[in-house]
Amino acid sequence: MKKTILALIAILGLQQANAHFLWLETKPEGTPGTSHEVKVFFGEYAYGQREDVDGHFSFAADFVLHLVAPDGSTTELEKKAADNHYTASFVPGTAGIYRVVLTNDKVDVVDYTEYDLGIFKTEYASVASVHVGKQAENVPGAASLSKLEIIPEKEEGEIVLRLMYDGKPLAENELKVFLPGGWEKTLHTDKEGKVSFTTPWKETYVVETSYKEQVPGTFNGKEYQFIWHFTTYSAQR
Repeated sequence: MKKTILALIAILGLQQANAHFLWLETKPEGTPGTSHEVKVFFGEYAYGQREDVDGHFSFAADFVLHLVAPDGSTTELEKKAADNHYTASFVPGTAGIYRVVLTNDKVDVVDYTEYDLGIFKTEYASVASVHVGKQAENVPGAASLSKLEIIPEKEEGEIVLRLMYDGKPLAENELKVFLPGGWEKTLHTDKEGKVSFTTPWKETYVVETSYKEQVPGTFNGKEYQFIWHFTTYSAQR
C-alpha cells in the first residue's frame, strides 16, 4: 500500500510539472547604460502558482536565456536561482527594442501511455521585449532560437503577435491570454499566423500556446513518439 501511495504521488507530481509553463517577467522599458533585470517563473501564472527552484521547477530548470539586441546580435545571459524564480540581467548599450528569449529543449521524456497521452518530449520557449530609449523604426524579426516562436510585431496600445513554427506562419492555432485571478481569453491565429488583443488593465499579460510535432525520436536514451512545443509571451502594462 505504501509503495502504491508513493507511486501515485510521483505520478501526480510529474503531471503537475508537465501542465505548467515557463514565463518571463520584466519591466517593459529600460535605460541605456543601466542594468535591467529579468525573472523566470515556472508554474500557473493565472492562479499565482510559482514553483520553487528546488521543487517542481527542477523539471524545467535546464533552460538558456538569450538576449537579442536591436541589431539582431545574440548573447547568452547568466541565470541565478532565487526561491521561486531565476533572475538574469543585462545592460543595454544603445536605444532600440531588446528581446529576452528563453529556450529549453532538454526536458526529460515522459511516458503517459497509462493515461492515453503517449510518450513525448517537451520543449519550452518564452519571450519578452524591453524598449530602451528612443524606439527604433525597425521591429526585430524572428530570433529563430526555437521551432515554435512568438514574434511581437506591435506592443504599443493593441498588441499584435505573429506565431511561427519552423520558420513559417502557424495559422489557426490556439493561444490563451492569462491574467492573475484565473482570467483567461482564447484566441486563434489568422492565415498569416497573426493574433491581436487589447490590454485595458495595468497587469502583466502572459500568452501561452503549444504545438504537437508528430516526429518520433530519442532523448537521453529514451524513445518518444512526438514533441510538445510550448511557448509564452509576456508584456507588463
